[in-house]
Amino acid sequence: MAEADAAWSAYLQADRLYSQDDIERALDRMAGEIDARLSGRDPLVLAVLTGGMIPAAQLVLRLDFPLTLDYLHATRYRGATRGGELHWLARPRHELAGRVVLVVDDILDEGVTLAAILDYCRQAGAEAVYSAVLVDKIRPREALPRADFTGLTVPDRYVFGYGMDYHDYLRNLPGIYALKEDD
Repeated sequence: MAEADAAWSAYLQADRLYSQDDIERALDRMAGEIDARLSGRDPLVLAVLTGGMIPAAQLVLRLDFPLTLDYLHATRYRGATRGGELHWLARPRHELAGRVVLVVDDILDEGVTLAAILDYCRQAGAEAVYSAVLVDKIRPREALPRADFTGLTVPDRYVFGYGMDYHDYLRNLPGIYALKEDD
């Protein structure tokens, strides 16, 4: 219970960066861009667990074409606030070979996890691989990939809500928040 209390305390002190309305507008715009690019291509949409669950669910409900939905679970965070070694916890159950794949995640932070997932999809024989992230953190990434579809940008701060967690809590918040910066 102490962890939940600490997470709630962090939320109560946090800066709200985006409201639910802001996020809804961003998802609407992303869906329009994805519709224009992937309609008629029978894509396989892969939600990246756990953070990508909420954005992926909200995004696919806005897409107006047939698609297949699956998931994968690759993580570097495992409840921590800093990334470490990449761990594959679950791979998609659908065949990727010959498919157009859209990977949906919550945030593009350092880009290491997304790069590994996109590489995995290509090595599995996907015809084309696209990526969509609800949030793109503004930070240098050198040669790592950019997302094909991005909803919102955030400063280089620790953010949570709408799928993103703070020590495995607060994914269920309807907005996007940043930890209070030290004064």
